Amino acid sequence: MHDMSDDNRPLPPPASVPASRAARLLRLGGMASGVLGGMLADGARELARGSRPSLPDLLLTPGTASRLTRDLGRMRGAAMKLGQLISMDSGLILPPEMSQTLAALQSQARHMPPAQLRDVLNREWGAGWQRRFARFDVRPFAAASIGQVHRAQTRDGRDLAIKVQYPGVRASIDSDIDNLGLMLRIAGAARQGIDLAPMLKAARDQLHQEADYAAEARNLGAFSDLLAGSERFTLPGLHDDLCTPSVLAMDYLHSQPLDTLATASQALRDRVAADLIDLVLRELFDFRLMQTDPNLANYRFDPETGRICLLDFGAVMPISPEMAQDFRALLGAALDRDNMAARALMSRIGYFGDRTPPAHRDLILQLFDTAMEPLRQAASFDFGHADMIDRLRAMGRPLGNERELTHVPPPETLFLHRKIGGIYLTATRLRARVALRPLLEGYRR
Repeated sequence: MHDMSDDNRPLPPPASVPASRAARLLRLGGMASGVLGGMLADGARELARGSRPSLPDLLLTPGTASRLTRDLGRMRGAAMKLGQLISMDSGLILPPEMSQTLAALQSQARHMPPAQLRDVLNREWGAGWQRRFARFDVRPFAAASIGQVHRAQTRDGRDLAIKVQYPGVRASIDSDIDNLGLMLRIAGAARQGIDLAPMLKAARDQLHQEADYAAEARNLGAFSDLLAGSERFTLPGLHDDLCTPSVLAMDYLHSQPLDTLATASQALRDRVAADLIDLVLRELFDFRLMQTDPNLANYRFDPETGRICLLDFGAVMPISPEMAQDFRALLGAALDRDNMAARALMSRIGYFGDRTPPAHRDLILQLFDTAMEPLRQAASFDFGHADMIDRLRAMGRPLGNERELTHVPPPETLFLHRKIGGIYLTATRLRARVALRPLLEGYRR
């Protein structure tokens, strides 16, 4: 979910959420027809020019890609969220161009019109709920794939952020994922031989979790306990009297977007980035519980206390002891440049399988070794002037363009990569300088 802010950043215009299964199926059917119709038209033009385009090539045309992101953004719910989730695979499941297209869904959410919002809150709180508030902003200040957030003040003076789930989202998860997965297969978007089932199951499980606001409340409580007394982080408190399965009422945190620190002192930017990196390590190795949505808007800054505000605990992944131990050992192997141990551990974790060609294994190991370079140096790593992302993208391009590569790492590793990559990009936005090795040495025990 997006930030709890006073930013007044513009939102896209409202659009009703198709709430019933029939309406969502009809919308998905229309989307599929529009996309496939566009592909046929593009294909006919290419044939007229004497070329023979493949289905994936047609799916990646600018017009088709734009239509796909537009329609998924209007659907919201599982259809939009699945598009966001599979966009993080960096070319292992989808071609890189399609991943980049779907990544645009992070900012495509449309909020409900006031009449639909009123109907949802009438159902959740009962008619006359407005009397409980001295103020309730009908226009949300944030909207995402599962719901939108409103600012409100109760008559007893509580300043709140009210997160309201879109109607029909919870009931439509399974059918949305089944239909969208079928559409990807029919359109030939996924690589030949790729088994989409594990990723679709992981997306299904996470979406059911994110749509369960009672579970999000428990996650928020768990992280509040884990970070109790922290001088670095603050989290919103819950207001149980206003929470329902589709409404989450939390403290409104007066804070500013994290990227406003771009003009702050170097020391403050360095400290914030180091704290976020250390939090990822604590989540993986100590808490064994990870918030897996690193959207920049989920991290804010309170200039009065100097604390980082942590928001949105809908996407939380438990870390098994075995997974934590494997990654702890992999961290040690990376710091020691023990390539043989790293290869064995990466095979055990599932980065490549028995049928992965040796050349692909070697390239994956080279990518890993390159990504670990900043972790090995004793000096501070300058995120603001690093070319790491560009180097990794260039190195991985042959892998990303290999249509015969059918092995996909376990979904939990993709969620972990999503978190690490998001924090890396945040540190880059802050132009932070962080001595990474001292941070990491404390977790290799």
